[in-house]
Amino acid sequence: MALQDQHEIQAINQIAESLDSGERRVIFYLCESFDTDNSVTCMKDMLKHKVTSHDTSDLFLTELMWQLRRYDILRKVFQTSREEVARILKYRHVLSRFRVLMANISEDMVNEDMNRAKFLLSSTLAREKLEKAKSFLDLIIELEKLDVVSPERVDFLEECLRNIDRIDLAKKVTAYKLQVGISEQHLPQTQRGRSPRPFSAPNGTYPPQPARRALSCHSESLPVPIRREQSRQSQQELYKFNTNPRGVCVIIDCVGNDGDMLEQTFKALHFNVILHKWLSVEETLSAFREIVRQREVLERADGFVCCIISRGTESHLLGTDLYNRGLGLDNVRRLFTAEACPMLAGKPKLFFIQRYTHPRVSALCQDVPSG
Repeated sequence: MALQDQHEIQAINQIAESLDSGERRVIFYLCESFDTDNSVTCMKDMLKHKVTSHDTSDLFLTELMWQLRRYDILRKVFQTSREEVARILKYRHVLSRFRVLMANISEDMVNEDMNRAKFLLSSTLAREKLEKAKSFLDLIIELEKLDVVSPERVDFLEECLRNIDRIDLAKKVTAYKLQVGISEQHLPQTQRGRSPRPFSAPNGTYPPQPARRALSCHSESLPVPIRREQSRQSQQELYKFNTNPRGVCVIIDCVGNDGDMLEQTFKALHFNVILHKWLSVEETLSAFREIVRQREVLERADGFVCCIISRGTESHLLGTDLYNRGLGLDNVRRLFTAEACPMLAGKPKLFFIQRYTHPRVSALCQDVPSG
């Protein structure tokens, strides 16, 4: 075995044994490996394989450590400094710029950002994938597997970051697009216009355009513009959306799924959140009527959000009831019209319904009076 090979193997062994599981996960991603086994042994094998495909193996390994900010390993294993590697990387890179960007974005994300991102991706990624994701990088990996995000397709990610109010990170994606010259005209014909519309509500019910702006956290001193179109001839109007709390969010979780996550998400978005769990039809209707009676709270709010998770049919909610009775969705909507609830007149009202369909009981559902 050549001395150079021995040096590389020794360096790889020291690197793998010095990193924790989270750091190894990042290394696998930077090396374009989605292996679910990020053990020390698997990392050693992967790095040995990668080194053989690089003419400059030392630069490959040192750039990995520099991206991880493991400057101690640079000094101990490669006898070089952070500054020296930085000077080299000004002129030559080995790692994918796209993957470096994704890793850096993930590192800058905090738990609150992750909760918002998971909520907004709930209609794009399976629940089990969202639950297993420990970092934003895990979400990126799943989006790459679906071909939603790739080195040539980052618009979806850019909008995601804007919608969770990480404008600073969205600007990094914009800068990346400019650097690599991404534009739709450079994409293959089969990829043009294929990016899915990001961030629909659960069950594929997309909120209107005002919803996406309303779900952004902004400084209290800056109003959040929410656009609406009355007609083609009318001028653009803006909703005022700068109170604190922003508005009222009512969550009715009759199934036990997602209610807590929604509560955390809308609290992070500065909403006054009211969460009810395991309600019958009568209890659900009573809860809505109680909200309508809170005149002062609704008058101060700049908007209203209602999230309902329940069994039901196309037109009725069943709550925890087994049969015979149902609450019509139209009845729920009518409770918050300008006539029934003048405190919310002229304000954005967003309804998100996650319904578990039971067609057998559709014939048994009867409207519960809304009055």
